[in-house]
Amino acid sequence: MNIGDHTQRFLTQDEIERLLKASRASRHPFLHLFVQLLLLTGARKGEARHMRWRDVDLNKRVWTVPRSKNGRSRHVILSAAAVTVLNDTRIAAEHLMLPTTKDQYVFTNPRTRTAYHSFYASWFIARDLADLEGLRIHDLRHTYASTLINNDVTLYEVQTLLGHSSLQMTQRYAHLEPNLLHQRTELVSAVVTGKSI
Repeated sequence: MNIGDHTQRFLTQDEIERLLKASRASRHPFLHLFVQLLLLTGARKGEARHMRWRDVDLNKRVWTVPRSKNGRSRHVILSAAAVTVLNDTRIAAEHLMLPTTKDQYVFTNPRTRTAYHSFYASWFIARDLADLEGLRIHDLRHTYASTLINNDVTLYEVQTLLGHSSLQMTQRYAHLEPNLLHQRTELVSAVVTGKSI
């Protein structure tokens, strides 16, 4: 699917597994955790890079992005798996002797002791190892949205989870699997023909 100058990519379950395996094999201390968090939250890479521990309430399972792309704050709802990733990130940071106080970045660069400028160098290596040429980090957001939509989550709910200001923005991410579309046409077929599916 083309949006602007880019082709939107939505990962299959097999591709997700390959990407996670390649990310775990990376020498980057946080790449696999960063990738998992993006897949589990649909967050933008910049939001995750600049996340501080004070922004995360693990008890309420909410991450507050102080300033999103549209200039407003937004709340990211965390699944149990996303909370686990954040706990694992804290453990990894402590293992690297990095502070995890509330003002610290969740993904702190051990060299600069501040937020990572990017994950690109390690991302490209892992992406190529997973045989996913051309995959962009932003495609993890597309995958999150597509997975929700293909599991009967409404566009309004996806809009809220992604923090979009309009439903039109969310519809750009709406990618329905052909098998799901076939199932939907069979619903109409059952009504018209009087035969149950």
